[in-house]
Amino acid sequence: VFSKIFSHEALESYLPKIQLVIKDTLRAWSSNPESINVYHETQKLTFRMAIRVLLGFRIPDEELGRLFEVYQQFVENVFSLPVDLPFSGYRRGIRARETLQKGLEKAIQEKLQNTQGKDYADALDILIESGKEHGKELTMQELKDGTLELIFAAYATTASASTSLIMQLLKHPRVLEKLREELRSKGILHNGCICEGSLRLDNINGLQYLDCVIKEVLRLFTPISGGYRTVLQTFELDGFQIPKGWSVMYSIRDTHDTAPVFKDVDVFDPDRFGQGRSEDKDGRFHYLPFGGGVRTCLGKHLAKLFLKALAIELASTSRFELATRTFPKITLVPVVHPVDGLKVKFFGLDSNQNEILTGTDAMLGATV
Repeated sequence: VFSKIFSHEALESYLPKIQLVIKDTLRAWSSNPESINVYHETQKLTFRMAIRVLLGFRIPDEELGRLFEVYQQFVENVFSLPVDLPFSGYRRGIRARETLQKGLEKAIQEKLQNTQGKDYADALDILIESGKEHGKELTMQELKDGTLELIFAAYATTASASTSLIMQLLKHPRVLEKLREELRSKGILHNGCICEGSLRLDNINGLQYLDCVIKEVLRLFTPISGGYRTVLQTFELDGFQIPKGWSVMYSIRDTHDTAPVFKDVDVFDPDRFGQGRSEDKDGRFHYLPFGGGVRTCLGKHLAKLFLKALAIELASTSRFELATRTFPKITLVPVVHPVDGLKVKFFGLDSNQNEILTGTDAMLGATV
């Protein structure tokens, strides 16, 4: 099922919707006279992307905002100690999950009843159809669980990487300008505007420097620290025997920090992934932001596509500057993010790269 959800054809159909969500969000950021908390706002953005694009829910913005707050409360308490007391994090997480499930059930029912006006098959459509193909109608509980899993997969890690992307573009204006040059040379950006019809999946995948930038963000600021595996066969590592059946953890972050293929590991250098160097090609498991082996992250292509679409929009339609005197420190828990969320002021740009302020548009609701 997930191979269909994240297939080339599926990503191609998601792309225009992802663009609309990002455009709409950047307009809202640019129209805000104050600076924004980037990490908090990218969490809203990735949640909205999951709801609008992956699940195809037509939830009004006000209701979507309330659902996001409930979802945040659920995520904040999902790893609480299971102490079932009235004011415990565990109890708050359970209540948030129940409220969230009710909201999702309402959205699923409305979606099942209203199938007109859809111009693409979203992830939930594919999930439902897959069940029918295998002779099994999914129950409402299975649909709610699948929906929650898709939101969870698209949410925290993508928001973390989006925030890291924006911070690195702020820190390295030459990288941002080099991105713009590539977009111009490929006929995507002209006179400060994205050329109509130019952002197709194959075109985006052909942007080599953009790919290098995203790879370097994910190398230096991998959202999660590692993953777990079960030992299938007893083996020896550095003189220690690891028995079959044990659970082991591998560290993505330490691997990236110590892999001998990477030169100057602490330096943000997208060119390390360019054709001349290709530092990620010298070994199977030196670079693994999405994990490795058969259990690598299934949504990695969607995550990279989202980050590339965001980078293109940032390079094409926005000017942004740090709203604090210095860049914030980074914390690694629960995922990589700046301690203050990263305060940034956004300015909209017209076709001549002049600053403009525009109101938030309702375009997305009319087309998704």
